[in-house]
Amino acid sequence: MDERLRRWRLVLGGDADGTGCALGGADAQMDAALAALYNGGRGTGQDGGGRADAQRGAGLGASAPRVARWLGDIRSYFPSTVVQVMQKDAIERLNLTRLLLEPEMLEAVEPDVHLVGTLLSLNRVMPETARRSARAVVAKVVADLERRLAQRTRTAITGALDRSARTHRPRRVSDIDWDRTIRANLKNYLPEKNTIVPSRLVGYARKQRAVIREVTLCIDQSGSMAASVVYSSVFGAVLASMRALRTSLVVFDTSVVDLTDQLHDPVELLFGTQLGGGTDINRAIAYCQGLITRPTNSIFILISDLYEGGVREEMLRRVAAMTAAGVQVIVLLALSDEGQPHYDRDNAEALAALGVPAFACTPDAFPDLMAAAIERRDIAQWAERTLAVRAT
Repeated sequence: MDERLRRWRLVLGGDADGTGCALGGADAQMDAALAALYNGGRGTGQDGGGRADAQRGAGLGASAPRVARWLGDIRSYFPSTVVQVMQKDAIERLNLTRLLLEPEMLEAVEPDVHLVGTLLSLNRVMPETARRSARAVVAKVVADLERRLAQRTRTAITGALDRSARTHRPRRVSDIDWDRTIRANLKNYLPEKNTIVPSRLVGYARKQRAVIREVTLCIDQSGSMAASVVYSSVFGAVLASMRALRTSLVVFDTSVVDLTDQLHDPVELLFGTQLGGGTDINRAIAYCQGLITRPTNSIFILISDLYEGGVREEMLRRVAAMTAAGVQVIVLLALSDEGQPHYDRDNAEALAALGVPAFACTPDAFPDLMAAAIERRDIAQWAERTLAVRAT
């Protein structure tokens, strides 16, 4: 069988009449798995006079065992990245949210960020039997994200902290950065002496035990921000593990919850969120203002789609006051791998007029963003340059 024809047959569905290509063996089983999801239980001939396709009309029904078997099937037929897309589509298209409360369903799924977001949205109605399985799913995803993101984040931020704390007047020999001192004085090399005369020393103004920057993550926990909540919690835990940073994490909808004391356990932190509900950005910013003790050494990151249900004018006044006090304010419309997010463009433009950039950021770019913020670089220019390059 021609491979391209076979692939088209799997994409288009139907039977051999349309493509002249019949499937058998594993291909037929793959086709049945696709049919159960993407035909949604509907035959092709119910309203158009054509012949109904029994295979494509199979559907998944409302049976947890049947869905669990289907989840196992797609994991054997497709790579994990495809499985995650199909799971997300199944939850959205076939309304499988209720079935995710079944432990056998949770044991069959391929864990990913979107599934974690769905489970967190069900947190308040989840029975205890399902909660144990849900925690295992969330813990696996968090561990995978930490392995992928933690070391790179620490490396980028440690370098930025070193640079931000550098001085040309180190007080002790132990504070001298000899590598950078040598490079800064290469022009003073004396060939006859085979040595460098260090006319300018480069070192550190303080030890890393001191807090160099205060970081406040303020996270919108409305339903559309689910993936951003997951990534933000993982990054918050990584930042909190660095002694040179004082990290706070606050989540909000119409109320505000400070989860800073749970940053040591991102799984517990995620179960402390409550996805869904309204949004009061102004109230959240007001709370976070009270956490900032050293404005000129503080980074405030608002992660929100900016759909404000509170007092818009007061929100903008608070942001203006923070920037005037020297706080580095950044607004992320999303912290996820998704494409262009939906957001309130009027509020984004109003923030830009205040000199506060608002843009979506991928998890892979976040460590570099934090490094740029710590060094107090122009974040708007960084975003335009870095995120444009990553998009190409």
